[in-house]
Amino acid sequence: MLIWLAVALLGALALATIALHRGEQINAMWLVVAAACSYALGYRFYSKFIAAKLLTLDALRATPAERLDNGRDFVPTNKWVVFGHHFAAIAGPGPLVGPVLAAQFGYLPGTLWILAGAVFGGCVQDFVVLLFSVRRDGKSLTEMARDEIGRLGGLVAYVAVISIIVILLAVCALVVVNALKASPWGTFTIAMTIPIALLMGVYLRTLRPGKVLETSALGFVLVMLAIWGGQWVSQTESVAHWFTFSGPALAILIIIYGFAASALPVWLLLAPRDYLSTFVKLGTITMLALGIVALITIVLVWGIKESAEFNAVMVGIKIIVLLFFIGIAFYFVSPSQMEQNWHPFQPNGWSGTLAGAAVVFFAYIGFDAVSTVAEETKNPARDLPIGIIASLVICTIFYVVVAAVFTGLIPYQELMRRLSTEQAEPLTMALNHVAPNARWASAVVSFGSVVAHTAVLLVFQLGQPRIFFSMARDGLMPPVFAKVHPKFKTPHVTTILTGVVVGLFAAVMSIDEMVDLTNIGTLFAFVLVCVGIIILRYKDPARLRPFRVPFGPWLLPSLGAISCLFLMYYLPPTSWWRFVAWLMLGLSVYLSYGYARSGLGAKFGRARSTPGWLSLMALGSFLIAIGLLTIPHGSNFGELYEKMMSGMAEGKRTIISFTCIAAGLIAGIIGLIVGATRPEIATPQN
Repeated sequence: MLIWLAVALLGALALATIALHRGEQINAMWLVVAAACSYALGYRFYSKFIAAKLLTLDALRATPAERLDNGRDFVPTNKWVVFGHHFAAIAGPGPLVGPVLAAQFGYLPGTLWILAGAVFGGCVQDFVVLLFSVRRDGKSLTEMARDEIGRLGGLVAYVAVISIIVILLAVCALVVVNALKASPWGTFTIAMTIPIALLMGVYLRTLRPGKVLETSALGFVLVMLAIWGGQWVSQTESVAHWFTFSGPALAILIIIYGFAASALPVWLLLAPRDYLSTFVKLGTITMLALGIVALITIVLVWGIKESAEFNAVMVGIKIIVLLFFIGIAFYFVSPSQMEQNWHPFQPNGWSGTLAGAAVVFFAYIGFDAVSTVAEETKNPARDLPIGIIASLVICTIFYVVVAAVFTGLIPYQELMRRLSTEQAEPLTMALNHVAPNARWASAVVSFGSVVAHTAVLLVFQLGQPRIFFSMARDGLMPPVFAKVHPKFKTPHVTTILTGVVVGLFAAVMSIDEMVDLTNIGTLFAFVLVCVGIIILRYKDPARLRPFRVPFGPWLLPSLGAISCLFLMYYLPPTSWWRFVAWLMLGLSVYLSYGYARSGLGAKFGRARSTPGWLSLMALGSFLIAIGLLTIPHGSNFGELYEKMMSGMAEGKRTIISFTCIAAGLIAGIIGLIVGATRPEIATPQN
């Protein structure tokens, strides 16, 4: 029950954030969390109550498909195909209704309307009607109303149901017609899903009965070919006109398809096509957000040698593609034209240059991540410094050259206009600007971009699990994080956990927010490393140091720390709010768990249980973090005060945030005072 209580609290927090947020922009994470928690609670408790107490489900009771198997309307079907068929039927109007509600009423009313309507209305209605139909040999709602109420009741139900269906179908058909009108690409792709569905139906029922996975793979491959074929059709004039239709013509074709789908056996067209539609929808979202992360996680669990080989191949491809981009750019644009596009060289002055340097600094975190594999290196004293310094020099050269070529391809004003909507693939955007017909070149660069991002993810996911592993080994985290796979000898628990978290964040988080947070975290980590070198030289002078920082312990580390702090100054205020919040979250974990269980604490004889005053300080740190994360980050203190005095929803959110911060400070101060008055008795252990 504690888990479900946590789910309920998380859902309440997400709904509160949506309620207190004002403005057009809101992070999709809160909407996803609110929906997931609400649906999970509804499924776990409300649906279980209905199933057990009201409908008394019996798994041993045969369904009409099993009793009336006629090969047409009643066919025993794999549960996943049934799920896909049902999902396609109920999810069709969803993408239309949700945005309309949000646009008309706002995020909170739209979210509550959808969640409450699903949990208490639509899902219950769908569940109950479906089960009643199953217990009455698959009869429709109107037939059941006629049998239970009478002919008049059945007629009223028929008129109501047919009216609702006609309206829904009209809206869906209108959207489809407008989307496919004068679009040979879309029309060809959608049309090809019909023979693909027929093939899947025959394959699953006759050729390979029960082989759902094979059928899914076949359908997915054929749909991908249909999408590629649609592009070829749209670019080939002699073929494109065969798939270019007007609105009325498409409407007639949709009517013909609807008749065929209702007349043919359900297993032949309707069920496989709906399943294919669901599989592509859910599969595409999952693959885009989680596919690459899952692949990287598998490779990292497999072994460090395999990971290194995999990464070496991707880095080689990345370098080749970058060289290709530089060469093709000089082919289409002369150096003199590039020089003209470089004016003005600093449109926003030095402040803009330094702010840009701070924003892109996250690109250098990979050099820090490499150091986490020191224990898995044959000769770390020699290999790590060479690898880090050499890769730093090579990458810096590439950064400078690619940035110079990229900014030389597009004038500044045009670059700003394009980047406002096309941030994901800037190199491809630049090539499309100077050579719109060279699609093959853009395709090569796009492929290299995917490979480059995959390589970066691999290095990040290689380093973070080993940081967790080291922390757990030192007692700062639970021992489960220090587990090593018995066969592959890799920290598989932390690797899988990192993969899951990265995949979830990749699915819902904004790239701008993640970049800002990553930048300030990276810079602060480098500050700690630089300062740590100075401290260790004096605290532990006898330590074996195969590699020493040149020019003494002060010069280069001091310059490094100062330069990182200098760049941190130019990061936006939002980064600082969230940075302090994450520090407070980390401090709460350390105070509540790591302080009493760390290996260093054991040397000084600390108790293995966390004292109450430390738990109070940990709670205070957690409350401060919640307050800092929920406070409006785009406002200064004067604006925050005005919002609190306004009495509006944004002001209430600010009051709640400051209340959490104040309560956290009070709890932390009280815990600190109690701890100071009751000093810990510790005996150093030799």
